[in-house]
Amino acid sequence: MNIALMAHDRKKELMVQFCIAYCGILAGHSICATNTTGRLVAEATGLPITLYLPASQGGAQQIGARITYNELDLVLFFCDPAFTEGHASVNEIARLCDQYNVPFASNVATAEVLIQGLKRGDLAWRDIVNPKN
Repeated sequence: MNIALMAHDRKKELMVQFCIAYCGILAGHSICATNTTGRLVAEATGLPITLYLPASQGGAQQIGARITYNELDLVLFFCDPAFTEGHASVNEIARLCDQYNVPFASNVATAEVLIQGLKRGDLAWRDIVNPKN
């Protein structure tokens, strides 16, 4: 599975801690992330992560394009509800995930449910509905 990671500044440490906790599960998948989030997670976990631009400089659009081209199977975007300027990118990513049936978590509680489902194989339907060549 191809997984994208994004996090607002005040949620980056939470993303790092989440990825440390679930490193064993994440290691079996391809991960991409916006620049700072991905760099922090890679440094903390040793996971190989494809880095995109920072979200504010086009990284959110790069991830959005991967959703549109059916290249992502799961998006974890830890949002800071107090960061009102960042809601446009969250809304756009969430809208694309809804449009293309990509599981999306905007908080750690939902991310934990999705990552446990990933571990159990609950997301294998992505390979059936959207086979990769």
